Amino acid sequence: MTAPHDVPARNAALSLRRGLRLLDIVADRTRTGETSVSLGTLAAELGTSKSTVLRLTAPMVETDLLRRTADAGFTLGLGALLLGQSYLEGIDLRAAAAPFLRRTAEQTGLTCHLVVPDGTDIVYVDKVETRGTVRMGSRIGNRLPMRNTASGKAIVAFGDPDLLGRVLAQPVHALTVHTITDDVRWRHEVDRTRGRGYGIDDRENEPDIRCVAAPVLDHTNQVVGAMSISGLASRFPAAAVRELGAGVVRTAQEISVALGSSSAQLALHRTAPSRSAR
Repeated sequence: MTAPHDVPARNAALSLRRGLRLLDIVADRTRTGETSVSLGTLAAELGTSKSTVLRLTAPMVETDLLRRTADAGFTLGLGALLLGQSYLEGIDLRAAAAPFLRRTAEQTGLTCHLVVPDGTDIVYVDKVETRGTVRMGSRIGNRLPMRNTASGKAIVAFGDPDLLGRVLAQPVHALTVHTITDDVRWRHEVDRTRGRGYGIDDRENEPDIRCVAAPVLDHTNQVVGAMSISGLASRFPAAAVRELGAGVVRTAQEISVALGSSSAQLALHRTAPSRSAR
């Protein structure tokens, strides 16, 4: 038998669940383009009365989680935006990317890196190798010029438009016979990176290492880093670059979605296989 003092607590829990469901309904309909959700729609979706919906929405309107519209409907308020913004800003890039890096390293047998830009350099912030992966000299905390790396090309191609000029203004040193030292050719390579979605380091930084990288975006859809796969050219032949490059782009988009990127979410949706193709 339920004790009398348990009833208010149970009713409060039910009201909270209904209130959270109500917020979900408004958010879902907002994402699909609706500017206002009517009282009747909310009541029907919740399977309750309009008076109950008004009771549930009252504290949400007071705290600006919801806002009443001119047609007496509801939309999300500034309070919801601030909550979402706080959540997104608290997401750690390295933690968000880690499971995707591990998965990619296991699937490809290649080394995965996560880098962030710092001026005209990249800095390694994570690295994942599998048991069968050939050990590479890169270390977390290492810094390299963007000019010589696939990740650098990806960041320049999709990042701040002024970054290209700043990178080209830096002195370039030929680290291998394949290092691109000609500015015109390097600009062209950045254009190609933008067109295909991923950058390539074809033995430009280390003599026998080939690398492919794609940009990672945050919740403001700005480039905050890049993820890459690298390996010995003998294990990562040029013929495999296109297929593996497409996979890197998709993985970078998945990381970006985890960080809240709406443009990456749209890109993933456009490239998702149809049900009939599955």
